[in-house]
Formats: sequence, structure tokens, C-alpha cells
Amino acid sequence: MADTKREIERKYESEHSGLPDLTGVGGIAAVIDKGVTELDAVYYDTADERLAAAGLTLRRRTGGADAGWHLKFPVAPGVRDEIRAPLSDTVPETLAGLLRSRVRGSALRPQVRLRSARDVSHLVDADGALLAEVGVDAVHADRLTGDGGSAQWTEIEVELADGGDPALLDIVEQRLRRAGVRPSSAASKVARALAETAPPAAPHPDAPQTPEAPVTAGDHVLAYLRAQRDALVALDPEVRRDVDDSVHRMRVATRRLRSALRSYGKVLDRAVTDPVGEELKWLGGELGLDRDQEVLTERLTAALDALPPDLVTGPVRARLRTWSGARRGGSRRRLVAVLDGARHMALLDALDALLAAPPLRPAASRPPERVLAKAVRKDFAKLSALLDAALALPPGHDRDPALHEARKKAKRTRYAAEAAVPALGAPATGLVKAAKTLQSLLGDHQDSVMARRALRDLAAEARAAGEETFTYGVLHGREEQRAAALEAELPEVWRRIGADLSLPG
Repeated sequence: MADTKREIERKYESEHSGLPDLTGVGGIAAVIDKGVTELDAVYYDTADERLAAAGLTLRRRTGGADAGWHLKFPVAPGVRDEIRAPLSDTVPETLAGLLRSRVRGSALRPQVRLRSARDVSHLVDADGALLAEVGVDAVHADRLTGDGGSAQWTEIEVELADGGDPALLDIVEQRLRRAGVRPSSAASKVARALAETAPPAAPHPDAPQTPEAPVTAGDHVLAYLRAQRDALVALDPEVRRDVDDSVHRMRVATRRLRSALRSYGKVLDRAVTDPVGEELKWLGGELGLDRDQEVLTERLTAALDALPPDLVTGPVRARLRTWSGARRGGSRRRLVAVLDGARHMALLDALDALLAAPPLRPAASRPPERVLAKAVRKDFAKLSALLDAALALPPGHDRDPALHEARKKAKRTRYAAEAAVPALGAPATGLVKAAKTLQSLLGDHQDSVMARRALRDLAAEARAAGEETFTYGVLHGREEQRAAALEAELPEVWRRIGADLSLPG
């Protein structure tokens, strides 16, 4: 079983092996010597070092108080989430799953061994509470692949105590700098070891890239697709860890990819990209099952909370909880199974292949201003036609699905404009904003449609159980009023958008 620790630390290099006196710095009342600990860690990666390229580290370490397997994900500069699992001979499945979107079918092998003699000190305040831990590490690194190679250095680590004030690290750093200690140029020990013991491996397609600035229309579209592919890969482990909002963000990445492939059919051959788009639609649907139910439950719960107590009759809350739980039961296991499945891995491989050898059409080599602007205007024209047609319909059965189609087109228009912003500037940015406004308004309307459908189902279940259904009717009526208000607001919002918008090109 794995557990997670947020690690906030800074690393330093020094020509000296000792630690400057930190007593009196930033509320540090004493520096307590905790002795020397011998640490022995073997770092694992693929042959082409995909984890290192993404700033991830996976190690099996013995010695010290936290011996075991450690997987570290970068969160921000100097901040990482360390996920731990007990010692075993092979990579624990709990950690292997978190790396599957990057590793896929490749083996994780020992790459580097680091042996460190860590001289540990605790920085404590006047009450003896731990503020931070400092380790002066004498490191010996051995490359375990190829022709091998070794390196040695001394490193100082300052790690903030749980719940500590990050400002302390700034104060400690000032003292260390005055003593001639400088921040480490490497993000981690293993990064330095890889750099100093052998030449870097050829980058994997998953690795963060810094391509040349986009010039052609094809360059801009591919840059957008590459960013969304990278987001899809990076969000996979976050979804598995149930990080807040990760499912929604991963679903948005699939939508952005699919929308760009469809909008820019003059740049990339849709005969090649459409099958990829269908797989993205499938993945987005799988991700959406959990999210849609969550949004709907939150909406119904909030509406119920807003009712006066005398309008709530019968076991409405209990039925709502049961209804929601039944639809979400096992959803986390199901979603992880989808991410582990061959179909998802094949989709990631297909995206890599598409970006490595894109099926470019003649327009891809042209200047972006005309090509991208034409695609964006085309999407906006379709959105305009759908929304005008929907607003011309009478409220109710026919208008609701028509507005939903307009909402989907607003998303596609927004994402097409997003991809064009670097080339088209302010006009594309304005269209992104306008499409987002419409998307939000139409999304609220569609949520109301779905809420009314759910309320009818709940009322039917309650009636069959002999319960009162009055409250469901009240909530249904309020949702009808909300939808009507949104529909009344739409024409004016649409008019303002048309008046203010300056379309690209």
C-alpha cells in the first residue's frame, strides 16, 4: 500500500563538507545533530530515460527511517509529491500504474545507484518544535547501464517540516549564500548522476520538448496538439491518485485534441486523424461518466439545501444519496481499469505516432494568419447558425437539444481559437472569451435539462416506494424557471457578442 507526502525542499552545492551555523536564523533556536545515516538507493527508468525527461524519479532505497520504494512527481519548483510503498524486490504495482502512461510497454530497469552518507541536523524553534531538516550528503553515484561511470559530490538538502512556513527556506538560503553555498544546478540527485556518469539518452516522444517557435500553420496546430498530448499523459497519474479536478482537466484535454483535429482538417488529413478522434471521444466519454454524475449531484444537493424546510417532505436527501451512490459505485475502479487497458495505451501510442509523423496537407506549409483564421471563422459561422436556429424554436422539447448542440459547437470554436491565439493574437483571444461565455451559459442550461430528467426519475422511484413526491416537483419547477431565465438572457448575450467581436482575419 502506498502513501503520499508533500516534500518542500531546496538543494545546494558547496565546496565545503560542513554546514554553516544556522542558529538564530529565521526563528531557529537550535541546530540539533542527529548523526550520520547511510543511504543506498537504486533509481529505475526506461532505457530511453522517459521518467528523467519528465522530471520523475523512482527509487528503491534502504537505510534511514523511510526505507522503501519512492516515486516523486514535480508539483512546483522545490515542491514534489513523494509516493511511498514498502520494500519489495520488484516495482510495486501501486507505483507502476502511476507510470503507465509514460512507460507503457517498456521495462523499468535499474539505471543509477546512489550511496550517500547523510549528516542530519534538525532545525528547531525555542519550544523544540521541528522547523526543517538539513542533510549534508556525501554522494557516490554509479551508472548501472552501458559502460558505467561514476561521480562524487557533496550536497546540502534543506527540507521544510510538515506544515512549516516556506518563508523559512528563503531566510535559510540567504545565510547559506553568504557562506558560499549555491543552489544546485540539478533538479535532483539522480538528474545530476545521469548527467555526470554518461551522455543523455535520446529523448522519448513523451519528454517535454522545446521546439523552435512555430512559423507555419502546421507548426501552430502541432504545437497545440503536442501540449494537449503532454497534458493527457501527465494527468493520467493524477486521475489514478484522485487529485482534485484531475478527471475534468483530463477530459478537457481529450476535447481540445479532438476539436483541433476536426477544426484544422485543412492542415492535417482527417482520413488519418478521424480514427484518433473517435478514440479520444471514447476516452472523454469514459472520463465524463464520473464527472457528469458529480456535477448533477452537486446541483441537486445545492437546490435542495436552498429550499425552505416546509417545502421538503419525505426522505428526499436519503433518496438522493442512494441514487447518486448507485450510479457512482465502483466508478474509480472502472476508470483505473480503463486507464490500464490496452485501448488507452494504444490511443497514447497513436497520438505519439501522429505527432512524430503528422499527415500534413498543403495548407500546413502556408502562413498561419490566413489558414488558421479561415478555420476559426468557419467554426464560428457554424456556431452562429446553430444558435440562431435554436433560438428560433419554441421553448421545450425541440429547443433543448438544439441548444445543447450549440453548446458543443461553442466548445469546438473556443478550442480552435485557443490554438490560433499565438498566431492571431487579440482577435482570437476575444473569440476564446466570447465562446467561453456562451459555453458557460449553454452549459448551465443543459445542466438544468439533465437535472429535470433526474428529478423525474427520482420522483418515479419515490412514488413506487410510497413516498411523497411534492419536493421533487418543487425542484423541477425551479429548474424550469432557471432554464427559462437563461433562455431569455441568451439573445441579449448573443447580440452583445456579435457587436463586440472582431473575428480573426
